[in-house]
Amino acid sequence: MSSISFPNDSSRPGDSHHADQFYTPSFDNSSFQMNPLSSHPPRTPRTSMHASSSNHYSSSIYEEKTEVEVNVAVDVDDIELDPEEDGTKALEKRVRREEVWREMFLTSNGRDKAFKLMQYSIRLALALHFALTSSRLLRRPTRPPWETGLIKRLTSTADGFSFARKLMLLFNWLQPLTQILAQQSVPFSAEVSTEKARKVQKPFLQTLLYAPPPVLLELANGISDDIYTWSRLGLLGKRVGEHAGRFSDWCWFLGTLVGLVENGVERQMIGGLQSEVEGRLYKESMTGATAASKPKASKLDEKELSRLRTQDHWLQITRAKLLMDLIFVSYDLFHLRRARDTVKAFAGLSSAILSSAKIYDRHKGALLKSLMPSSS
Repeated sequence: MSSISFPNDSSRPGDSHHADQFYTPSFDNSSFQMNPLSSHPPRTPRTSMHASSSNHYSSSIYEEKTEVEVNVAVDVDDIELDPEEDGTKALEKRVRREEVWREMFLTSNGRDKAFKLMQYSIRLALALHFALTSSRLLRRPTRPPWETGLIKRLTSTADGFSFARKLMLLFNWLQPLTQILAQQSVPFSAEVSTEKARKVQKPFLQTLLYAPPPVLLELANGISDDIYTWSRLGLLGKRVGEHAGRFSDWCWFLGTLVGLVENGVERQMIGGLQSEVEGRLYKESMTGATAASKPKASKLDEKELSRLRTQDHWLQITRAKLLMDLIFVSYDLFHLRRARDTVKAFAGLSSAILSSAKIYDRHKGALLKSLMPSSS
């Protein structure tokens, strides 16, 4: 039986003026013809444009997609979906906070953030104490000896944390220097082998001039900051250290401005990608797809949207941290006096909290990744 005949059916399947009234499906073994007048015809799963992104730390937002890459058809079934969001919810219970802090303290950057939290917590407490005791309501003619001794000890402790952080951040200029030297040996064409490329190296001055401005600012900031630290250790003169510290503040100020501009560009690009994914999901929802019939491409778009939102969240935290750094260094550069100690202590503590949150999340992600079973 190749077809089903409806009552009073006197038309042929090829007649166009009866196509809107009757439907003759074919049930042969070779094909299955769906009703073209159905409100929900069968849909082909759409390939997600961001299916290759796995997490919000390793993916690059500067990845350019050419028109050829967009039109390439990718089989959605070949893209592997991690069940239960890679099992991170179950693994998070196995990772304790103490383990994350331990991994943080193994690095000099983590110890620096811990010392910074304690340093500016003390400075903020001292600033608020002086602001309250100097007010008319709580002003006292004399202070008790125990209070004076406690203030001196806390001030000395905060200065000690500051100096310890300076020592731990010595030789930070090696990181931007290695980035500049990595660009020194670059092949002139794709046909040049790696051995020949090592022999053909650009002059260091030429490589330095063509380096990105943020890397140059980081290099100058690291060198001048080290000179200031050597001056505080007594190896260099005090006048040299003051000039180096002033130059380091200018590099920090300019580098913070550059970082704010880059942060704004990145947020704008991520916002555009987020709008594209939300548009695809909206179109998919308007087709009437149910949870059972939802294609894998939609699931990939949902994961991609979650990843983009997480990345935008951390970019907002980075922007807030850069704004706190800008306020802090502006007080030193432009000799601002209004509420100097309180504002600097608050900005320093806020910057320490935001940067510590970023490092904490990074080490927590590394621990979660180490607990995940390796896929064979």
